[in-house]
Amino acid sequence: MSSDAEFSKWRAFFWPVHHHELKKLVPMLLIFFFLFFDYNVLRCMKETLVITAKGSGTEVIPFIKVWVMFPSSVLLTWVFIRLCNRFDREKVFYIMLSLFLGFFSLFAFVLYPMGDQVHLHNLANNLATVLPEGCKGLVSMIRYWSFTIFYAMAELWGNIILFVLVWGFANQMTKLEEAKRFYGLFGVGINFSGIAAGQLSIIAARLSEGASSQVDPNSWGQALGYLITMTVGAALIALALFAWLNKTLKNHPELTADSVSSTKKAKVKLSMRENIRYLLSSRYMLYLVAIVISYNIIINLTEILWKHEAKELYPNPTAYNIFMSKVTMWTGILATLGSLLVSGNCLRLFGWTATAMITPAILLITSIGFFSFFFLKGSPEITASLAGVSPLMLVVFFGTVQNCCSRAAKYTVFDATKEMVFIPLTQAEKIKGKAAVDGICNRMGKSGGSVIFQFLLIMFSSITASAPYVAVILFSIIAIWIVAIRNLGVQFAQRTQPMTHPEEVAEVAVSAT
Repeated sequence: MSSDAEFSKWRAFFWPVHHHELKKLVPMLLIFFFLFFDYNVLRCMKETLVITAKGSGTEVIPFIKVWVMFPSSVLLTWVFIRLCNRFDREKVFYIMLSLFLGFFSLFAFVLYPMGDQVHLHNLANNLATVLPEGCKGLVSMIRYWSFTIFYAMAELWGNIILFVLVWGFANQMTKLEEAKRFYGLFGVGINFSGIAAGQLSIIAARLSEGASSQVDPNSWGQALGYLITMTVGAALIALALFAWLNKTLKNHPELTADSVSSTKKAKVKLSMRENIRYLLSSRYMLYLVAIVISYNIIINLTEILWKHEAKELYPNPTAYNIFMSKVTMWTGILATLGSLLVSGNCLRLFGWTATAMITPAILLITSIGFFSFFFLKGSPEITASLAGVSPLMLVVFFGTVQNCCSRAAKYTVFDATKEMVFIPLTQAEKIKGKAAVDGICNRMGKSGGSVIFQFLLIMFSSITASAPYVAVILFSIIAIWIVAIRNLGVQFAQRTQPMTHPEEVAEVAVSAT
């Protein structure tokens, strides 16, 4: 019998927490909020730095993701594994978080102010004379190497700090019965962090501009200092909460999961080769791989085009960061509403397949609008007659709608349906599948989208000239995505058919996101 019966109807919906659980839930909820808050702030900053730098643009992103992100993620994962072999999880958390915060502080107060002295302008100028025009992004990546490293560290904050450390800690310390009630609250806290990050980033940018109504090009450096200080402060609060929570849980072992003590004694060790072999031998998992890779390729392809147009509309770094902060805020609002109203209800009423189709459907519909106005941008009289605004503004608007809706869908229905796929598996299959899908396929999809764009840039020299081919690739991948969902839905239904209460499967999966 569900513990929800112990609460009133509205409390079971909004706050299904016992009084004695507050000392465990509230600190964990705040840790999620503050560290995801940092993630949202850093995400806007990293893009502003590399895209709006002098002579740079969105062309730099595919090169960073392939030539910097992939090797740095491997390196940091190796460091994490080495630390885990030597220290307990609590000390690893402190070490890894200190490493990130140390770099961000060094960047804000040393590397960024010394940018003209430390950046490789001479080398980049020489490379620009010998490399084809399509390698402009590669040249910018090398020229602004400190911005590139900042981009990589900000991106890895999500991979290492959030998904490995924070979620790993939550999974270790939370009982299964608690997860049904707590994880949904964590999701709401995560989405609220996006709203707060977007609003406070806008305030920081406005403060840096002072009383002037004009956007000052030099104000971005001051805004960056505010944002980094805010990021470090939020992380230090999370660090203090983490230390207090660990001390509390040691004094109250009844609050921890029953499996914690046993997992400390018996660690599961899996090789990369074993994970890949498992994926290739399971058609069930291969369909999930297709879904995960499809999403990451598509979101990377569309974001590069959209951010290219956004930079044209907002060429100043401060203005661009304000715009991206607003996007983050609206994504958080939509994701919060989706978590509360859409994902759980759709799973219970319409099932896995229909719910999984929501994300590709959103990307399909919004992509049609985005590319329609993108290609009509050269005909101002047509777009002006439709809406009475500039073609560029229409393109950015539809790209913004697409990004907000697709990101919100990712944080709600996409993640919920993805996690459900693991539920019918055995414990060993869950470990192998989770490590392979989250550790390999996510990065493979992101790198795959960047490799595609690199090839198109080298072939056609510019993002605008590459756009028609991006559209063809994007719609083809959406078709593959939909077929994979349909086939996986059939197999998922077969695997969950013997379960006595299949609606409980949906409940656990929704809570786990």
